[in-house]
Amino acid sequence: MTYDLAIGDRTYSSWSLRGWLFFEKFGLPVKVHTARLYSDEVRRLLESFAPARLVPAMKTPEGEVVGESIAILETLAERHPEAGHWPTDPAARMMARYLVAEMHAGFRDLRGDCPMNLAKSFAGRPVGDAVRADLGRLEDIWSRARSRFGADGPWLFGAYSGADAFFAPVAARIATYDLPVGPVAQAYVAAHLADPSFRRWRAMGLAENFEQPSYIPYYGTVERPWPGPAPKTATLSDGPSENAACSYSGKPVTHFLKMDGRIWGFCNAFCRDKTLHDPEAFPAFMAMVAGS
Repeated sequence: MTYDLAIGDRTYSSWSLRGWLFFEKFGLPVKVHTARLYSDEVRRLLESFAPARLVPAMKTPEGEVVGESIAILETLAERHPEAGHWPTDPAARMMARYLVAEMHAGFRDLRGDCPMNLAKSFAGRPVGDAVRADLGRLEDIWSRARSRFGADGPWLFGAYSGADAFFAPVAARIATYDLPVGPVAQAYVAAHLADPSFRRWRAMGLAENFEQPSYIPYYGTVERPWPGPAPKTATLSDGPSENAACSYSGKPVTHFLKMDGRIWGFCNAFCRDKTLHDPEAFPAFMAMVAGS
């Protein structure tokens, strides 16, 4: 019972990140189809997801198409109530739906002035009053959710929910542009940056190795290291490797990296490069390393 999901560039497409997290964080099987933003690739990809006009777009195993992130989330929560897209507590669930709806429709100044870019981080970027107002609103609603319902975990309602998936790109914006927020918001941002699923998504975006030219005007004044957890060091290498089969696909290896003095193989450049950017974000690879 596998879904299909159309997404854009992992480094830049904030709405695609949300759509992917609805599956990744809740254990739902999905086949991902990618297209480069602001190109004809998106139109061609969405021809098989009609009538959707934007990414992400989902196709159910029965062939029904659902566009718009909030509709995808609600559809998955309805079809898979055991997955946990919404908090179980009724009051928490009400607030979670409210926050998701506000995120879906609001924070336009923050979204417009600080587009998501998971490849870079900057210091010293000027922040206008409208963006500061959006940040203040985020701090208010995040603090309210955390203080009422967040005692059992680092997320807005304790356990990870669809609301956290909706705010993951906002956390990324705060990290990219070093935006001024208080300690509660900073801790929540740090939880996203450390989340293995978020790290996998970011590593896959870095492996795609593409810079959107239209994002360059939004860059800050001084580039700084990415503020998330430092990845384990790996480098490109020649073979042979210790493993004969790729830890992801099981296919014969053709591309290689070195980590801690040992050489590992992968079935293609993308499998190698996503691992290269953050080896510990990929459990299948680390399990192979640990078992060898």
